[in-house]
Amino acid sequence: MATVGVFDSGSGGLSVLREIRKILPRERYIYYSDNAHCPYGEKSPEYIIDRGRAITRELISRGADAIVVACNTATAAAIATLRAEFPIPFVGMEPAVKPAALGTRTGVIGVLATAGTLKGSKYLNTRGRFEDAVRIVEHVGAGYVELVESLELEGPHAEKVVWASLQPLLDEGADIIVLGCTHYPFLLPVMQKLASPEVTFIDPAPAVARRLQEVLRQAGIPGGGGPSVELLSSGPPDTLKKLFTL
Repeated sequence: MATVGVFDSGSGGLSVLREIRKILPRERYIYYSDNAHCPYGEKSPEYIIDRGRAITRELISRGADAIVVACNTATAAAIATLRAEFPIPFVGMEPAVKPAALGTRTGVIGVLATAGTLKGSKYLNTRGRFEDAVRIVEHVGAGYVELVESLELEGPHAEKVVWASLQPLLDEGADIIVLGCTHYPFLLPVMQKLASPEVTFIDPAPAVARRLQEVLRQAGIPGGGGPSVELLSSGPPDTLKKLFTL
């Protein structure tokens, strides 16, 4: 029976777990929030790799058959190392630049992400395949992770913080915005309130869920084992538990 580990720098990866459970509802899940070390966005790749190793060992010790790195920054910094060092399959976050490039009407797409993701080779390689066809404008979602981890998902302050990073992309004419951090979908209602109805936001989590389903099938890992979700955290669990119920 399948046990799937899922980890993120904090509670943002719950947005990915939510999509996974829609198509794989009968599995056993272990979610690890590394909130004592959150956010990852400005930390060094070496630091993130070390955290990834420690979390992977913990998840495997609890029976994980496969692990989803539900964090764009950790995927960029650590997933290649984790795949090389541990004998189970890993699924990471993919920058959703391709569907944005194919769907734009204005020829301009925006990417909201952490600094670590925007500097990572995974994102840069993906961007390089499409930047001749469309114009790609980027902005760090400054303060977004902190809003989510403090459960400030609406209100004037949340709108001010979200607008500061969203406005530059809209001013450049972007009609599709890629959410390049798993925390950001929790702020989607605020983004949709501030942007015009013609702007589309792309969350890569559903594609990651489908990829996990395929990886489990290819690895011959049988379904079932749940349904259950175990929540773990390196720091206080309050935010994790509250966001899980949303």
